[in-house]
Amino acid sequence: MIDLKPACRQMIDVLAGVSDEQLTRPTRCTEYTVRDLITHVDEASRGFSGIARKDAGTAAAEPAAANPGDDWRGGVAESVRALGDAWDDPAAWQGRTDAAGVDLPNDTWGKVALTEMVVHGWDIARATDQPFDLPDDTLRACYDHVAAFVPNAPVEGLWGPAVEVPTDASLLDRIVAITGRHP
Repeated sequence: MIDLKPACRQMIDVLAGVSDEQLTRPTRCTEYTVRDLITHVDEASRGFSGIARKDAGTAAAEPAAANPGDDWRGGVAESVRALGDAWDDPAAWQGRTDAAGVDLPNDTWGKVALTEMVVHGWDIARATDQPFDLPDDTLRACYDHVAAFVPNAPVEGLWGPAVEVPTDASLLDRIVAITGRHP
C-alpha cells in the first residue's frame, strides 16, 4: 500500500496557485493546456477513486474544471482529496478492476493514480511557474512504478518516449523523463 495523500496535497496546492490567466498556457503534456490538464486530473481523480471504492462507474459526471466559471478549484481539489482518502483504505489495493477495457490488479491501478498526481502535478506546476516538491518515499514509489510499468504499459501512447537524463538526476526528474518530459 502506498500513501497517495502527499501527492494529492501537493496537487491541491498547485491547483490553488493556478490563476485564471494561466489556464490557456501549454503544458509539458503537449496535447493539453493547463485547463485541459486540470480537467483530466479531475476526471482521473474521480475514476481512480471509483476503482479504489470498487465502483469504477462513478467518474461519469462532468468534471468541475470543464466549466472554469464555477468554483472549479474547490471541485477539483475535492476530487483529488477524495482520491487520497479512497486509496488510504487497504481494501482498495486488493482485487482487480476492468476500467475502460483495461483489466489490472488494483495494486497497479493505485500506482497509476499516484503517477497521475505526481507527473501531472509537475506538468501543471511547471506550466504555471510553481514549485513542486514531494517526500522521497512518494517519489521512490512513483519511480519504481513508472520504471517498470511505462515501458510495458497495456495501452500504447499514454506517455511520450523516454527522455535521457544524467545518472545523478533527481528522482522527480527521472520520473518525468521516463514519461517523455524534458525536466
